[in-house]
Amino acid sequence: MIDQLSDDMKKLVLLGIGAVALTAEKSKKLVDELVKKGELSVEQGRVLNEELKHHVKEKVEGAKEACAKQRMERLQEQVKTLSKEELEQLKAAILAQENIASDEE
Repeated sequence: MIDQLSDDMKKLVLLGIGAVALTAEKSKKLVDELVKKGELSVEQGRVLNEELKHHVKEKVEGAKEACAKQRMERLQEQVKTLSKEELEQLKAAILAQENIASDEE
């Protein structure tokens, strides 16, 4: 059960990173294509590309927040289904992670 939680979190993080990379790549290709066709000057293309990056960054931040909220809700629901033994294992894992984090500070 704990392994499933960890895998789900990894998948969500990778999904977010993939979405950002794909969006940035697509926007750059679009701007480059418009510049190539002469519909935009190079300077306009740079400005537009920066605006697109900023817009994408805002959207990604919003998506991250929504994803984190959903992830927390799913995690809370999954924790409710844990057996006493699984709950103890989860507590031990959290304590170990807290100790690692405090050692790194």
